Amino acid sequence: MSANEHRTVLLRGGEVHSPADPFATAMVVERGHVAWVGSEGAADAFASGVDEVVDLEGALVTPAFVDAHVHTTATGLALTGLDLSAAASLAEAADRIRAYAAARPADRILIGHGWDAARWPERRPLTRAELDELTGARPLYLTRIDVHSCVVTTALLDLVPGIRELDGFHDGQQPLTGDAHHAVRAAAYAALSPQQRTEAQRAARGHAASLGIGTLHECGGPEISSEDDFTGLLDLARSEPGPRVVGYWADLDIERARALGALGAAGDLFADGSLGSHTACLHERYADHSGTGSAHLDAAAVAAHVVGCTEAGLQAGFHAIGDAAVDAVVEGMRAAAEKLGLARIRAARHRVEHAEMLSPEAIAGFAELGLTASVQPAFDAYWGGDGGMYADRLGVERARALNPYAALLRAGVPLAFGSDSPVTPLDPWGTLRAAAFHRTPEHRVSVRAAFTAHTRGGWRAVGRDDAGTLVPGAPADYAVWRTGELLVQAPDDRVARWSTDPRSGTPGLPDLTPGGDLPVCLETVVSGQTVFVRPNE
Repeated sequence: MSANEHRTVLLRGGEVHSPADPFATAMVVERGHVAWVGSEGAADAFASGVDEVVDLEGALVTPAFVDAHVHTTATGLALTGLDLSAAASLAEAADRIRAYAAARPADRILIGHGWDAARWPERRPLTRAELDELTGARPLYLTRIDVHSCVVTTALLDLVPGIRELDGFHDGQQPLTGDAHHAVRAAAYAALSPQQRTEAQRAARGHAASLGIGTLHECGGPEISSEDDFTGLLDLARSEPGPRVVGYWADLDIERARALGALGAAGDLFADGSLGSHTACLHERYADHSGTGSAHLDAAAVAAHVVGCTEAGLQAGFHAIGDAAVDAVVEGMRAAAEKLGLARIRAARHRVEHAEMLSPEAIAGFAELGLTASVQPAFDAYWGGDGGMYADRLGVERARALNPYAALLRAGVPLAFGSDSPVTPLDPWGTLRAAAFHRTPEHRVSVRAAFTAHTRGGWRAVGRDDAGTLVPGAPADYAVWRTGELLVQAPDDRVARWSTDPRSGTPGLPDLTPGGDLPVCLETVVSGQTVFVRPNE
């Protein structure tokens, strides 16, 4: 299989997921766009007038996925470096750190990700003294799985003057949070060479392409990465084949975001932290901790930023997880609407990232204000359920209310699905499975609704209504899949009453029942250009 943005290609003999024709088996791509979708018989008329005919051999063709929240360089560093997300204990993590340090050149900083002491029998992170011993006293920056706290070696602390006076600094027994975490992260990323950054970005984009992802929403910012990292990634995406990258820069300095080429001063503009690190801002205290988290922005600051972004023609957006933080964002958005008019706020399609603890009033506010909920269903798969981390942090009753996707859809709130990689992996079909089989049944959505959120929803979140489906005129962003039998859901289904009856007139999707195999990507095409082909197996 192959495609080129300047060639005309006929794909036939498969299943094409298209609302233009629910029975489509063929598609024509011309000049980077979908030119035609239809049946096998009608495809004969195109066969002699194209540059290439591709036999799909029964494969499924769908729109390419959009991952609406990614940290690309950090993802690449996890893919190519020290990833502790699979470590089942403190001892196993220690073994991996020791081996990684021994294998890396002595002049390179050590960067890793993914530890989660909540899953370990020891129920504690590695101490600074332990890390110093494991690394031979080299600089090491090691983020918790939520990327809202970290453990480091003494050698890295020594690179950050005044670190011990910053908010969030703790002695060697506790992870760093807040300003102290941001300071050591900046030092660690500054120690990367441009070549290391580029290698990581290429690795992340290549991996995304291998999973059928055609677009990444990069969420950068001064407390997350660096300006060079952000602009370097945008330049790379423009100059090399691969998934396109839409950039968001999380900064109250709106003009700075514009100058860097960002679509919005948005993304991880922190209204609070995370539940795992006890820094998400709550109305009521944590069940396993004495505090209520950290508030970084109040409603007045939110309102000022939203007004500024709207008037500048940029998207605003905020990271908000805890109920107090989400309410502050809604209150600020509503104040901005009172100043500029509701229609202008709705038209701007401002975003809220994560949006996990949502009251019915907050959901109604999202719908009223036209806010996009940029959410990560894998969070529930990882940490939901009565025995999961959410229940540890909040108690079972509050935890069961998290990530209410069905209620958001019923209210008319647009959803855009993502991974927050490297917090959870790039895994689009796994994301759909997590949404359709949410650990709290009343929050489940249909596979079809989840698929829309992970394709058209991501495009809509950046202001595009003409993409994310395979219809004539749409960008030729698609993926080809090896999969099992396709199933159809009625619009009001969650996961039950599946059918293979073609009379429904609804394009089918793979069976995502837990335990079954997920589709395998054979090819990914972006704007008519092939960016991934699976080697022959």
